[in-house]
Amino acid sequence: MDQKGYRRGSFQSATSDEDMLEIAGASMDFSMADDDPPLDREMGGFPSYNGGGMNGTSAMMDFLEEPLPGVGTYEDFNTIDWVREKSRDRDRHREITNRSKESTWALLHSVSDAFSGWLLMLLIGLLAGSLAGLIDISAHWMTDLKEGVCLAGFWFNHEHCCWKSNTTFTDRDKCPEWKSWSQLILGHGEGAFAYILNYLMYVIWALMFSLLAVLLVKGFAPYACGSGIPEIKTILSGFIIRGYLGKWTLVIKTITLVLAVSSGLSLGKEGPLVHVACCCGNILCHLFTKYRKNEAKRREVLSAAAAAGVSVAFGAPIGGVLFSLEEVSYYFPLKTLWRSFFAALVAAFTLRSINPFGNSRLVLFYVEFHMPWHLLELVPFILLGIFGGLWGAFFIRSNIAWCRRRKTTRLGKYPVLEVFVVTAITAILAFPNEYTRMSTSELISELFNDCGILDSSKLCEYVNDFNSTKGDDLPDRAAGPGVYTAMWQLALALIMKVFITIFTFGMKVPSGLFIPSMAVGAIAGRLLGVAVEQLAFYHHDWAIFSGWCSQGADCITPGLYAMVGAAACLGGVTRMTVSLVVIMFELTGGLEYIVPLMAAAMTSKWVADAIGREGIYDAHIRLNGYPFLEAKEEFSHKTRAMDVMRPRKNDPPLTVITQDTMTVEDVETIVTSTTYSGYPVVVSRVSQRLVGFVLRRDLIISIENARKKQDGIVSTSVICFTDYCPPLPPSSPSVLKLRSILDLSPFTVTDETPMEIVVDIFRKLGLRQCLVTHNGKLLGIITKKDVLKHIAQMANQDPDSILFN
Repeated sequence: MDQKGYRRGSFQSATSDEDMLEIAGASMDFSMADDDPPLDREMGGFPSYNGGGMNGTSAMMDFLEEPLPGVGTYEDFNTIDWVREKSRDRDRHREITNRSKESTWALLHSVSDAFSGWLLMLLIGLLAGSLAGLIDISAHWMTDLKEGVCLAGFWFNHEHCCWKSNTTFTDRDKCPEWKSWSQLILGHGEGAFAYILNYLMYVIWALMFSLLAVLLVKGFAPYACGSGIPEIKTILSGFIIRGYLGKWTLVIKTITLVLAVSSGLSLGKEGPLVHVACCCGNILCHLFTKYRKNEAKRREVLSAAAAAGVSVAFGAPIGGVLFSLEEVSYYFPLKTLWRSFFAALVAAFTLRSINPFGNSRLVLFYVEFHMPWHLLELVPFILLGIFGGLWGAFFIRSNIAWCRRRKTTRLGKYPVLEVFVVTAITAILAFPNEYTRMSTSELISELFNDCGILDSSKLCEYVNDFNSTKGDDLPDRAAGPGVYTAMWQLALALIMKVFITIFTFGMKVPSGLFIPSMAVGAIAGRLLGVAVEQLAFYHHDWAIFSGWCSQGADCITPGLYAMVGAAACLGGVTRMTVSLVVIMFELTGGLEYIVPLMAAAMTSKWVADAIGREGIYDAHIRLNGYPFLEAKEEFSHKTRAMDVMRPRKNDPPLTVITQDTMTVEDVETIVTSTTYSGYPVVVSRVSQRLVGFVLRRDLIISIENARKKQDGIVSTSVICFTDYCPPLPPSSPSVLKLRSILDLSPFTVTDETPMEIVVDIFRKLGLRQCLVTHNGKLLGIITKKDVLKHIAQMANQDPDSILFN
């Protein structure tokens, strides 16, 4: 519990998530973690602890009849007390309900208080949807800017530029209004020199976008890097990271997300959109008192905001709600489920109104399949699930090893150089291959696509030797030279994506993992789909095909294989199951493909779990040392509370405060000589009978305000934590009553309580600390940090090497 550093500042700056936390080079020191608040920085606005004070009368006063600013709030890198926060909200709600019977104004206040949650969800949905639309439109335009510009208006992307052109459908991408850089500079687009110029401009634009992104992140909002989901999970579990969801982070993340995606790096915008939506939720919480002043209520809002983020990322409102429930939320009551649904609905509706892609869809890779699948196709679907699990486990181990190397070597000191090198390598390798040159979302859309009559893609260049078709459903055909060329290019793209994503995820730019993972799976799925399609075409008389795939029939849908592969790889990396399947079938608009998706997602999770239990977000939480108690893991070791509590054997005795015998000077001495976040209050040092628990922060604020505003409070004034203080001589200074800041019901366990139960209590109640007693006498204390260290120790890990790094 020792505290290693302090920062000075005012109360106002320390209690608002709006404030920026300056961290040079984005290195975070978590040595001041959940039970080690950096309280000394709060003392900047107060007199020093010199024991001085004003003489006054001996009148007894209860100083904290009215709550003081700062009392009951939390420090940076601190864990909230869920039990206390819920209790405070119940008291507030009970008071409003009782007052509503007294007057019409109070009744209206009660109604507005009940309605404020829904209004907040409406605002979050509107803001998240609007920002997502802005990001989609900007990223689409800037991605095309690397290849050329529209003469009709530089703000048009390639597709929009050619909408009003008179070109034929097959030449729709070659309209005269759109000029490549070689056509603009040289006057022609053919030849080796034109190719080299286009190549050079592509690399230069990519480097410009990525460098601008990393410089903005480094200079203005270090917390805007990465996907944000590991930190969101930690914050929703009760941890406080000031500035992570602030306005500067929102602005910089929105801008740099567009730049990072447009640079062509192997990353996506879907994960960071969850962070953007949560920033919106946190900032809008400051408009409503009950959410601004209660950290537990605010986390309910952030859970709903995460659902809205996924809703606009994938156009999947129901999938967003399930993602928040399954993957990120720590506390998810039924009321939050309803509000998450509403926020996701409003966000999706807002994005649909903006129509960023001009196709009336919420995502670029929306697709509809019409052909049913056959039972025997479950075999290749399960193979894709195995591939997804293997890829997920390989990616997690490789990426964590690389990120650990970045943290522990000089590499981490040069984030700009790292982004420059990775972007240069990515752009140089990507341009020659049309499937890596295009944006990853467009690649996924191409791979999901079911070939129709009018498709001009190389993936659809089959040998057409049929006489008639029914509608748009084409029979299985022999692959033409374009398909074989596309297969080789996709195989090279797969190798590139598999390895380049390892080094990209975790750099100091906004980087999501959903889209790169889906791209890897979609490429693998399309390759397998075409292989099965050609096998069925040339060997339709084999026993496995003869019953359901006759010659001339449309049996195999390669796009479906791509979709199943995408789900498998995303599941292997994130270990999502239910929400993943729902998101994928919301993307396709069809329910008949749920079984293939479920089979692939479940197989992927089983295979990946067999190699390593952690998903990518849990692995990054552990790598960064965030104090997160994973609810999915079981604690099966036979240890007891007395084995984990402090003080241990040969340690100094536990620091306590007596209920009515210590003076202001005595308490100030304890506060200045120790760095604990709180102190047990006992009847006397001899009896050690527990009375309650008082937080260090509340104690400091109360004493300092009493010295300033109350007459008679001096260093020799007795501090009393009871209703009735013992009689004192008439000449004694005033008594300082602090019963109102005392927690009279701290959670306690006996020294023989199994740690299995203690860990369960910490997880389910969200405790910060737990007191240990024996026959009613106080023995010690267990903090959340102690629990995390003990779990690491039982897993044969060095506790100090993984905590608060």
